[in-house]
Amino acid sequence: MKLILDTANLDDIKYFNTYYPISGVTTNPTILSREGGDIVKHLRTIREIIGEDKELHIQVTETEYDKIVSEAEAIVKAFGKNTFVKIPATDVGLRATAALAKKGIKVTVTAVFSAGQALLAATAGAAYVAPYVSRLENICEDGIGVVAEIQQVLDCGDYDTVILAASFKTAREVLDVALAGSGAATVSADVLKKLLSHTSTDTSIAGFAADWKKAFGDHTLSELLKG
Repeated sequence: MKLILDTANLDDIKYFNTYYPISGVTTNPTILSREGGDIVKHLRTIREIIGEDKELHIQVTETEYDKIVSEAEAIVKAFGKNTFVKIPATDVGLRATAALAKKGIKVTVTAVFSAGQALLAATAGAAYVAPYVSRLENICEDGIGVVAEIQQVLDCGDYDTVILAASFKTAREVLDVALAGSGAATVSADVLKKLLSHTSTDTSIAGFAADWKKAFGDHTLSELLKG
C-alpha cells in the first residue's frame, strides 16, 4: 500500500520526504488555508521538495463544470504531470472527472462515503477514490468495512481506479485499511509517526547500545573495522 503524507506544512514534508517511504503529498482547501500567504508559491515549493516523480494532490476550488475543468488543467500545467486533481464526489464532479480522464488528467475523487459513490467515480474514470475512514466511524458507520466494500466493487469490474483511504485518527486504522486491500492511504504527520513509534523498539535500541558499550567502550564498529 502506498503511503502519502496529508499536509501542506513544509517542515513536515521535508522531514517525511527524507526519512519515510512516502509516495507523495495530498492537500485540500482546509489544509492549505492553515498555511496562508502566497499559496501558489507554497505549492511550488512542495513540488520542489518531493520532486517531479512523486504524487502531489491538489483540490479544485471551482464548483461549476466548465470552471472545474479549466482549473484542473491549469493545476496540472502549473505543478507537473504527476499532479492529481482532487474533485469532490458530486454530480458535477463526476461529469468533470469523466471529461478530464479523457484528456489524460488524473483525478482523485474525494469526500467519498459509500461504495456507491466510489462505483460512480470509478466508472467516470477516476484514478483514485478517497473514502473518509474516521469520519465514517464518527457517524456510526463501519469505515474499514466501506473501504473493503469499495475494493470488492473495484475487483469485480474492469477498473484502474485505486482506493486512496483518508481521514485517520489512529495508526491502527491505517493498518486495517491495508489489510482491507486499499491501494493507498493519505496519512497525517502525527499518525504516520505513530506507525513507526514503539516503546519496545526504543527499549531494544537502548539495550543494544548499553551491551556494546560495556564490551567495547566508545568504539563504533566502523572504527574497529578500520583497525
